[in-house]
Amino acid sequence: MKNAQSKNKPNAIRQFLSSVKLAIVLLILLAIVSIVGTVIPQGQGAVEFAKTLSPAMFRFLSTLQLFDMYNAPWFRLLIAFLSLNLVVCSINRFPSTWKRFSAKPAPDRSKPFENDSMEDFLEVSVNGDKASKRVEKILRSNYKNVRQKTSDGNHYFYGNKGRFSYFGVYVVHLSVLLILVGGLVGSFFGFEAYVNILEGEKTDRVIIRKTMRPLNLGFEVRCDKFSVDFYKTGTPREFKSNLTFLVNGKDVRTNDLLVNHPVEFGGITFYQASYGSVAGKEARLRIDKKSNKPVSSEKTVKNNISYPFPGGEGTYQVIDMRSDIMHLGPAVLISIQPKIGKPLEFWVFKNHDAVQKKLPPPMLASPKFNPEAFSPYRFSLTGLETVYYTGLQANRDPGVPIVWAGCFLMVSGLFVTFFMSHKRVWVRVLTRRTKTRIEVAGTTNKNPVGLQSERHKLISSLKNEFGKKD
Repeated sequence: MKNAQSKNKPNAIRQFLSSVKLAIVLLILLAIVSIVGTVIPQGQGAVEFAKTLSPAMFRFLSTLQLFDMYNAPWFRLLIAFLSLNLVVCSINRFPSTWKRFSAKPAPDRSKPFENDSMEDFLEVSVNGDKASKRVEKILRSNYKNVRQKTSDGNHYFYGNKGRFSYFGVYVVHLSVLLILVGGLVGSFFGFEAYVNILEGEKTDRVIIRKTMRPLNLGFEVRCDKFSVDFYKTGTPREFKSNLTFLVNGKDVRTNDLLVNHPVEFGGITFYQASYGSVAGKEARLRIDKKSNKPVSSEKTVKNNISYPFPGGEGTYQVIDMRSDIMHLGPAVLISIQPKIGKPLEFWVFKNHDAVQKKLPPPMLASPKFNPEAFSPYRFSLTGLETVYYTGLQANRDPGVPIVWAGCFLMVSGLFVTFFMSHKRVWVRVLTRRTKTRIEVAGTTNKNPVGLQSERHKLISSLKNEFGKKD
């Protein structure tokens, strides 16, 4: 007796995992954390938000991993529990669904006819055998799995349609599982990275945002050209990168990349995220020599190349170029190698007079910011070559196709669940003394209004077949 009771006793763990209450709780938790993930910026967007928080609040949110919530282990565990709940729940309920799907009711059942109305039958002046053949013809053209039985001169038929509607809920379950699995696949095997590429240069690596480690793409990306258009106010109107993708050093494809118009290559999607400019390799310098006969010269110099002074006092070279330093504008770092004395380095700004007003007194007193530090020469920066760079965001999410498949399945499953039903129809052809009586009855798992319409349609078809009018 104890063994029999233990066999019939339901598994507590299985009951818990298949509980509808558990599914509701998990869905509520997912909804709450999704709201939290919307309110609290995620990933790169969290940097500016974090600056507004107190240190204690920042530590608290960081400990809970709320700045990267969708990659947090506890969020993945929540998704896994919901997936497991769906699987166990579906497995538990599938046998009863299959039983309803595969059931083969007897054609001569009388129970469906207990609630028939005067509109659910017709009488014809055709003998029962001939009438049954015509009835069978109509049923087979409209229903599946038509079965027939003859007893005591009477003919009984059964047909059905839409029995696959029982599986609509399982299609929805499968779609949810695919969406959840797709999210997990993207979380585990996808990445979000960035890269800045100078106009005319190429790279085969990106930087992973989360770990700040480089990742080899397996191909190269070259920025052939970058262009930006501005409004009259100076606000960027549109910026565009002309990219070429190379495999094994050979050009494979060229695309224009614009904001909100991503480009996909090699399973990686590239987005136009930002842009900027950096100093190139050339600068325009003017050198003034103070003497009884002042001498001025202006020339274009290249980075890290030495040039002699006009008076032979030594050489100079530009060892660093900046398109903007300390928000003071373009500047170059000059290195002096005099024939006599120690080497000297100092910065020369393009807008020297304006910069002088912004620099604090200690910096003004330093030779590091004095363009006349090597007497009797004074350096002036009159021009600086600038080169644009394009800022690209590179994402790979292998779970996207799975999520799209889940979305398609969900729409299909919801359509089957809400707009389809299993309609079962019984027709009996009863032989009377002078006439043959044809009766129609039916049942459905849902949508009784649709069943009534189905019965009226069948009665109408039978009346037309036997030459009767409404």
